[in-house]
Amino acid sequence: MTGGGRESEGGEEEVRGARRIPGPRGAADDLDLASVPLPPLPPPGGTAPDEAVPEQAQPASASGDAPESDAGEPEADLGPAPAAEAWPEPDPWPETADGTPEPPAPDPLVSSAPVVLPHQVLKALLGAWALSACSAEETAAVEDHLTGCAPCADEALRLRDAVGLLHTDGSLDLDPTLRTRVLDGCFGRRPARIPVPEWAAPYDAETARLDALLRDIGDSEWHAPVRLQWFEEERRVSRRTTVAGVIGHLMAVDGLLSAALGLDDPLDGGKAPLDPTERTETYWSATRRPPTRAVREPWRAQSHELIRTASFAGRNVAETSVSYGAFALPLQDAALDRAFECWVHGGDIADAVDYPYPAPSAAHLHRMIDLAARMLPAALAGRRSAGLAGPAKDLVAAGAPGRSLHLEIEGHGGGDWYIALDSPAAVGAPERAVAQVALDGVEFCRLVAGHISPVEAAAGQEGDREAIRDVLFAAASLSRL
Repeated sequence: MTGGGRESEGGEEEVRGARRIPGPRGAADDLDLASVPLPPLPPPGGTAPDEAVPEQAQPASASGDAPESDAGEPEADLGPAPAAEAWPEPDPWPETADGTPEPPAPDPLVSSAPVVLPHQVLKALLGAWALSACSAEETAAVEDHLTGCAPCADEALRLRDAVGLLHTDGSLDLDPTLRTRVLDGCFGRRPARIPVPEWAAPYDAETARLDALLRDIGDSEWHAPVRLQWFEEERRVSRRTTVAGVIGHLMAVDGLLSAALGLDDPLDGGKAPLDPTERTETYWSATRRPPTRAVREPWRAQSHELIRTASFAGRNVAETSVSYGAFALPLQDAALDRAFECWVHGGDIADAVDYPYPAPSAAHLHRMIDLAARMLPAALAGRRSAGLAGPAKDLVAAGAPGRSLHLEIEGHGGGDWYIALDSPAAVGAPERAVAQVALDGVEFCRLVAGHISPVEAAAGQEGDREAIRDVLFAAASLSRL
C-alpha cells in the first residue's frame, strides 16, 4: 500500500464498477417531502411485463471515470449500462413584457364562440330544446335565435307548454264539457257560407247543436227511452218513445215548413194531416220497425234544405203562412217555433243519455220568449172560450191599450213584456198593468214546453191573482207533442 491509501492503480480499476452501498436512510418525519424531486415518468406505452427495467446511467465525473460511492469505494464494473431513453422536456411558456409566463393558447378544437346554425336547423332543434335534449352549444344557439325570431319563439312556447303536460302529475283527461263549450263558441261565431236570414238563425243553430249531440252517442243509445211531456187543458200528459223516435217526430213536424216552401214532405205531402200530434202518430205507425240512427241523415238533410231554400228565397218568404191545422204562423215565426222545439227535445235526449245540454244563446232565447209572449193573448182567449179562464173584464177596441199583466223575465235572454188580458187584439201597456209575474228565462221556456206545472213556475207574483193564474195556465197550454 502506498501512503495515499490506495494499493495500486490497477486495484482501483478492479473495484470501480462495483455497486454502491447506500448510506443510512433518515426517518420519514425528518424529510422535507416538498424538496424531494419526483421520479421521472416512464415513457408513453410503458414496458412489457417481462421486460426488465433498465438501470439509469450514473453521471460521469469530469475525468470520465465512474463516480465513487459515499464510502469512497468505486462501483464494480458490470458492463456497459444501457442508455436510458430521453424524455423530451416541455417547452417553457413564453414570457410577457413584465416577465411573467404567458399561458398557452386554448385548444383550437374547443371554442367558446356560439355555434352559428341556419334557420331551418335551429327550427328543427326546437323540439329537442323543449325537452332539454340539446347540447350546451345547441342550446345557446337556439336561445340566441329565439330572441330575434318571433315565429320560432311562439313555437318554442307552445312546445314548452306541451312538455309541461308530459310531466304533470295530474290527469290528462280533458274536461267533459270542453267539446260542448267549443261547439257553442263555434256555433255562436262561425260565419255562414250562405247568408242565413236573421229569423232563421235560431233554427240553424239549434239543429246544428242537436246534430252534434247525435254524433256523439252510440248505436245502443238511439234506443234509450225518452219521455215527452206536455199539457192538455188542466193536466199534464206524457208519451214514451226513444231517441230515434224523437228525431222522427221532429222530422215529421218540420215537414210542415217543407211543404210551405214547396219542398218534399217526408209524410207523403198532400195526404198527411196538418196537426203536429197527428203527423207524429202517422209517422210512428207507418214505421215497420223501431227507428234507428238511420233517421238522423234524412232529418239533417231536411233541415239543411229548409235553411238553404229560405236563404235564397228572398225577404218575402218570411211572411209565407205555415198551417198547423188549428192555427197558422208566418214562416219566420214557424222557424222560431221549430228552433224552440228542437232545443226542448234536444234536452230530453240529453237527459236520457246523461249528456250536458245548455240553453241557447241569450239572443236566440230572447226571441223564443218573445214568440211565446206574443202567442199568449190568443191562447188566453181560446181558454176563455172553452170555459177554462175567467171572463173578460174590460173589452177595448183593437189596437187600443187594455188591461195587462207585466211579465218580467230575468236572467238569460230576459226582458219585459206586457200581456193583454181581455182581448187578443188589444195592446199591452205598462199603465194598464194589473198584475206582475217574475220568472227566470229558462224556467219560463220549461213552462211553455209543458215540463213544469204553472203552480211551480212563478218565482214572484203581485197583483190580480186571477189574471196571474190565467196567464200561467195559458203559457202551459202552448205546449204540445
